[in-house]
Amino acid sequence: MRLLHTMLRTGNLQRSIEFYTQILGMKLLRQKDYPDGEFTLAFLGYGDESEQTVIELTYNWGVESYEMGNAYGHIAIEVDDVYQAATKIKEAGGVILREAGPMNAGTTIIAFVADPDGYPIELIGSK
Repeated sequence: MRLLHTMLRTGNLQRSIEFYTQILGMKLLRQKDYPDGEFTLAFLGYGDESEQTVIELTYNWGVESYEMGNAYGHIAIEVDDVYQAATKIKEAGGVILREAGPMNAGTTIIAFVADPDGYPIELIGSK
C-alpha cells in the first residue's frame, strides 16, 4: 500500500493550478473534465504519480468557495531552505500565514503559506 493523493476542493481551478505550478513549482500531471458529474479533476505534483504522492484539485462546476471547517490541518512540503522558500513565495504574491522560524517547542524550521482557497501549507526544512 501507498498514499496516492490528497484531494482539495477549489473554487477557481485555473487560479489554483497557477499557484501550485508557478509558486510552489509543481507540475500539472493530468486534468480531465467529467461533464456528467459537472466537475473537473487536476492532479499536480513534483514527480510522476507512480512514484510520488500528489495533490488532486477538484473543481465542482459553479461552486466558487467552500467553508474550511476546523477538522482539516494542512499539507506539508519539504524544502531545502524555509526562509528562502517563504521569501520567494511572498515575492510571487503568495500569502504567508506564519513567517519562517523554529517550530513551537522545537528547533525544526517551518513556515506556513496559504493556497488561493485558503488551505494551509507547511514548509519544513530538510536541513
